[in-house]
Amino acid sequence: MHLLNTILIGLKEIWAHKFRSVLTMFGIVLGVASLVGMSAIIKGMENGMRESMIAMGGADKVVLEQQPVPVWQDHLADQAPGRTMRDVLALRQSAPLLRVISPQMALDEVVLTRGQKSCDPVECVGVWREVIDMNLHVLEHGRFFTAIDEEKASAVCVIGTGIRDALFGSPEEIGREIVPIGETIQLNGQTFTIIGMFAHYMGEQEAKERQLARESAAAPQVQAQSGPKRQKGWGRRGGWAFYRKNNTVYIPLNTAWVRFRAAGDINGVPDPRLSNIDLKVNDLTQLEIAIQQARNVLLITHNGIEDFNFRTQENQIESINKQIKNARLSGGIIAGISLLVGGIGIMNIMLASINERIREIGTCKALGATGPAIFIQIVVESVVLSVLGALFGLIASAGLVDVLALISPTANNPVITWQARAIAVAFSAGVGILAGLLPAIKAARLSPIQALRYE
Repeated sequence: MHLLNTILIGLKEIWAHKFRSVLTMFGIVLGVASLVGMSAIIKGMENGMRESMIAMGGADKVVLEQQPVPVWQDHLADQAPGRTMRDVLALRQSAPLLRVISPQMALDEVVLTRGQKSCDPVECVGVWREVIDMNLHVLEHGRFFTAIDEEKASAVCVIGTGIRDALFGSPEEIGREIVPIGETIQLNGQTFTIIGMFAHYMGEQEAKERQLARESAAAPQVQAQSGPKRQKGWGRRGGWAFYRKNNTVYIPLNTAWVRFRAAGDINGVPDPRLSNIDLKVNDLTQLEIAIQQARNVLLITHNGIEDFNFRTQENQIESINKQIKNARLSGGIIAGISLLVGGIGIMNIMLASINERIREIGTCKALGATGPAIFIQIVVESVVLSVLGALFGLIASAGLVDVLALISPTANNPVITWQARAIAVAFSAGVGILAGLLPAIKAARLSPIQALRYE
């Protein structure tokens, strides 16, 4: 009950000097709003990064990368075979800890055309059917390649919705869903038939925007009142994985070799090497063992030359965690400085308040109030001022996050978390305690006689 009375006295003191209290709390309000806003942006970035990692294959995906031969094998550099189908067949036969092996032969500088329309795909790759499981594709229309397509090097392809939009028109432009199964397009002048199309891939933010667009289309009067179109940052940070999958063209691996690679490069030399070999392990708990097993197999097929390396999604997870940790640390320091500046303002106003209330403090001491009681009263008033500022800061942070959602260069909206709010309020209370210590000590040490004689 004594603490409640102390808090009520603090609120009355704040109310008695409303304008001064508002100005004092302004630093705390800005500090809390910036701390919560910073945390919301970082959470949105984290969601976007993790969405992208999952979209590109998940945590059990391992990429077999080509690398320069080690220094001690420089004399064998001209004998390095690179990634070939020999590696794929050997891994399938001798690496049982691998669940999926997906060879890829990428085609560079491919232009897709249909009539007067053309586009440059992000990826045009010769693949096996395993690529669906490897990159977590969803075939929404048509079919994928068969063994007959691979054997005959058929001129068929499977496309993403981004390719469909560029060559046939998007549903938003045409007003209906277009499924171009059976249509033909040109790949660098060669005619290919579309036999399948993937689902449209999108992140959480784009899904919300599409849902809002559908609702707006169903209610034109709401759309008319919605104001100008909201822009979502710059570029495709965080949504790049979905954009890449939507703008992909797959053709049979043997087709890529026969129609584009077998004729050779500008010097007429055929290049049978693969651009990628992606792997998936049976069990994530045996990831290191599976990689070592694959390494042993490849050392045999590469004649002991280590011109390859393995990149795991765990490395990407570690990179994401490191980036998020650094962003939180730097943002937290900046927001903490803002709160400390607000605390200095509280200390300043509390010192001024003590000078104004010296006679009042002297009267309280003359009537029996102890030094510790006066000390607690001043500290509680300081904490009440800072916590009240923190609560206003939480309210302001909601509006700040809405503004940040308009200008944030991430693919995901900033996300306010209860942990960030709790930390902001707790830190504000700590700042209030620190800011109230010096004024409280000064007030507690006042002599009653001197205080009553103070003019």
